[in-house]
Amino acid sequence: MTVYLKPGAVSLANLEALYRDQHPAALDPACESAIKASADILAKAATGEAPVYGVNTGFGKLANKRIDSKDIETLQRNLILSHSAGVGDPIEPAVMRLIMALKLISLGRGVSGVRLDTIRHLEKMLANDVVPVAPSQGSVGASGDLAPLAHMAAAMIGEGEAWFRGDRMPAANALAAARMNPIVLGPKEGLGLINGTQVSTALALVGLFDAWRAARSALITGALSTDAAMGSAAPFRTEIQSVRGHQGQIDAAVFLRAIMDGSKIRESHRIDDNRVQDPYCIRCQPQVMGACIDLLRQAGRTLEIEANAATDNPLVFEDGSIISGGNFHAEPVAFAADQIALAVAEVGSIAQRRIALMVDPTLSYGLPAFLSPDPGVNSGFMIAEVTSAALMSENKQRAAPSSIDSTPTSCNQEDHVSMACHGARRLGSMNKNLSQIVGIELLTGAQGIWLRAPLETSNPLKDVIALLRETVPALESDRYMADDLAAAGELVREGKLVDVIGNVATLDWRIG
Repeated sequence: MTVYLKPGAVSLANLEALYRDQHPAALDPACESAIKASADILAKAATGEAPVYGVNTGFGKLANKRIDSKDIETLQRNLILSHSAGVGDPIEPAVMRLIMALKLISLGRGVSGVRLDTIRHLEKMLANDVVPVAPSQGSVGASGDLAPLAHMAAAMIGEGEAWFRGDRMPAANALAAARMNPIVLGPKEGLGLINGTQVSTALALVGLFDAWRAARSALITGALSTDAAMGSAAPFRTEIQSVRGHQGQIDAAVFLRAIMDGSKIRESHRIDDNRVQDPYCIRCQPQVMGACIDLLRQAGRTLEIEANAATDNPLVFEDGSIISGGNFHAEPVAFAADQIALAVAEVGSIAQRRIALMVDPTLSYGLPAFLSPDPGVNSGFMIAEVTSAALMSENKQRAAPSSIDSTPTSCNQEDHVSMACHGARRLGSMNKNLSQIVGIELLTGAQGIWLRAPLETSNPLKDVIALLRETVPALESDRYMADDLAAAGELVREGKLVDVIGNVATLDWRIG
């Protein structure tokens, strides 16, 4: 099924589905007239006398050097070859497909001057599962994600490498296997393909999608921990949230109340429980998680705008003007990536404190040490909690902002850069850490509720525990723990906790 993209109207939900489902993508046919018009304007400029950056001039510091009309195709080819200078592990094919789709959206705005045939070539690669191999390192997030996008463009002209239906091979072979020919780039087309923020934006979007999934999962495991520790749900009441007014806080509390509704555990000990307040990691979940939700929503709005933007240079307009600007500078993406990183670190931080509470008999209101039915000869979840602390600290270290860094490049022509690609790329490893922290809380929360039997939790939380018990039994005595942690983390990464809750409690990108 081909997904048709209408620039300016592609939503976060559309982009997440495109990433997760791996469908081919193509531009809405309504884009064709603007694409053809800008390409015609550019073709005339290429044969004219006036210097036009990247069309009949060199690039960057070489912008003052004029290029003869007979060398224009060579100029674009050489640009791609020289800029294919990335290093490091390749970008995952699923992310690369999203990058290609974002490039289609950007070119579909009809202000890049790239020919329709070149755009169709990119669409055909997606349709035939020809995915360029692009190293993940080399972009500083300004003048576009030049190196990784150059590797994408290199595959289009039959250079470098590509995956064809999952097999890695020379790009020329991949195109041939798909019965495609390498494309010859026209005026400005190499520049149009590599000037842009699509790599940074795609990596940030994937970071956002996974963070949003993990945050919702953490609300579920937070509810498990609250119930297992016989914590009070009173701090989640509507009136507390409404007098402060932050939407994320309001939504987090609604979510928590919905999935805890009907639990008998807290009610059974309400009369003889002399605790006045729970620790912050229980009581302040709406405030902390709500702030993270608000931050992710704000970042999501920025990235949604960027995904629909024209971000190359120069841009071609209806009046025939070809104007050099700076839309390729990824500062908005860099800030969004830093916001996501902060939220990821904080969701993990408060979840880890709940894990620590659960294994501590002085805080867990009667649960045995380290949640073992027979502590002493058994260590229970002792080191699982330590692992969660290690992952939490690693994420906190990685959450330092990338956007405040800059370094001059290209002989000081490109003298302020965003580091958006750095900021976005780290989100992948941070989200893996977070999903594992939340997975460990899933294990400890479910164990705590098992230890409260015959008291029962709510029906939604019973469903969550039943899902876990399909692969991980309750911990009656010590066993090899790594497999349990891996299985729980995978449930979080795949969004299974959110799926099993269904419509009992929902949380989406929209505010309110």
